[in-house]
Amino acid sequence: MGLFTVTKKATTPFEGQKPGTSGLRKKVTVFQQPHYLQNFVQSTFNALPADQVKGATIVVSGDGRYFSKDAVQIITKMAAANGVRRVWVGQNSLMSTPAVSAVIRERIGADGSKATGAFILTASHNPGGPTEDFGIKYNMGNGGPAPESVTDKIFSNTTTISEYLISEDLPDVDISVVGVTSFSGPEGPFDVDVFDSSVNYIKLMKTIFDFEAIKKLLTSPKFTFCYDALHGVAGAYAKHIFVEELGADESSLLNCVPKEDFGGGHPDPNLTYAKELVERMGLGKSSSNVEPPEFGAAADGDADRNMILGKRFFVTPSDSVAIIAANAVQSIPYFASGLKGVARSMPTSAALDVVAKNLNLKFFEVPTGWKFFGNLMDAGMCSICGEESFGTGSDHIREKDGIWAVLAWLSIIAFKNKDNLGGDKLVTVEDIVRQHWATYGRHYYTRYDYENVDAGAAKELMANLVSMQSSLSDVNKLIKEIRSDVSEVVAADEFEYKDPVDGSVSKHQGIRYLFGDGSRLVFRLSGTGSVGATIRVYIEQYEKDSSKTGRDSQEALAPLVDVALKLSKMQEYTGRSAPTVIT
Repeated sequence: MGLFTVTKKATTPFEGQKPGTSGLRKKVTVFQQPHYLQNFVQSTFNALPADQVKGATIVVSGDGRYFSKDAVQIITKMAAANGVRRVWVGQNSLMSTPAVSAVIRERIGADGSKATGAFILTASHNPGGPTEDFGIKYNMGNGGPAPESVTDKIFSNTTTISEYLISEDLPDVDISVVGVTSFSGPEGPFDVDVFDSSVNYIKLMKTIFDFEAIKKLLTSPKFTFCYDALHGVAGAYAKHIFVEELGADESSLLNCVPKEDFGGGHPDPNLTYAKELVERMGLGKSSSNVEPPEFGAAADGDADRNMILGKRFFVTPSDSVAIIAANAVQSIPYFASGLKGVARSMPTSAALDVVAKNLNLKFFEVPTGWKFFGNLMDAGMCSICGEESFGTGSDHIREKDGIWAVLAWLSIIAFKNKDNLGGDKLVTVEDIVRQHWATYGRHYYTRYDYENVDAGAAKELMANLVSMQSSLSDVNKLIKEIRSDVSEVVAADEFEYKDPVDGSVSKHQGIRYLFGDGSRLVFRLSGTGSVGATIRVYIEQYEKDSSKTGRDSQEALAPLVDVALKLSKMQEYTGRSAPTVIT
């Protein structure tokens, strides 16, 4: 047991340490500045109630991106100096964001301890490496992201901080080896517990899904499977779950070795960045004679996002959450007694709304940010929720969960084929989606992202869209000049949300133009980038006529896309003739 002391370090504030929807994200070089990370961590400790720091147990881990191992040691030394009793670290500092939430909620230490919160080291789907992105966010005792009341306090503290506490003589802990290392300091013992986080996570998954039914599907010669971790933290779980537990062939796993720079790729599970999986699933530009697998999925850097693909078929995230909700009760044991309610983020398509209405479920439309779902779940009002940005989840934890979404889909496919694995034709991903459209109608949907746009130009574009809402007759006149075949706008606003649980009000959550035929245009500035601004344009057309639900999505949406880009004057404001990414 080593002895350590506490040092008070003088410091001065840094500008711009305001946490966004998912914590603080900046370039690695920004975090590497002397005192930068320390200021934010101390500001967080100072924002928390004393009993969640002194004598408490906190988790420190993340997606393993570049600078994570240094950050773990710094935060551990600061935790010791601030009177924390225990730090739990995932082996090699690896722990997916959903697994962190599960560990906070489910894990009990050998001494009976439970975690009160976590520093999660991730910039999610943003690239990693010495010149790329790093991020940090704090999750609370319920396993979910800190609410605005806490992040506002953190930010306020960053603007006035003058000192931080650190135990510089605490030796670095070898986080590659599982085990507990004990130290002694001025306030008593301090332990660092390094453990394999996949054990807790798999145990939780087994309480939710019928692993035997999924295994029967994955080991059937009729079913082929492919999972791409994009060299993110999901790779630390994929072999344990899909190969060892569920019997998939190891050749089914793509890019499942976690890397600090994600192999030089962009760990964002969409049709643009998950190129290798997209090719393998028969959706790439090059034609191949190799028959694609029946099912494919990808994860992002911290494994909270997912992309679902069938053979030559893409499932939009908006459809995915609606289909999971529509099939959950019969396909997933955890939901056998029924759903408490469902929720989606405002920009997500209204496919889930239609399911909720038909199944007579409570439904909520919330701002972007998982903490809003967490409030509903803590109050027992929501079972399944999702965002169009490839995030899907349930009340088993308080984060979106990419592997959970894959297991949910495998459960649905297994259920649809339970009497059919010896038959002639498998019920495929495409069959399930098309049947859903026939039942509920189809929400043609796309998202255009304009990344790293000049922040001033982005704000001007949004301000212009708001000012136009004062005269819908002028808006409709403009629209008719652009496309006469588009319905009229019947309502327009800036989305505002009053939380039914705590009464808090969130304003300026996105600009909406709602059309008479159920179509929507939504414009939003994203808070997940590390430089400039990202403008997101969401374009949605609802089609109830089952004879018209099989059209190509981009063709069906072309008139509305035209209206969105010209109405917003996208090219004039941003100088961009095309989006960075289309999903």
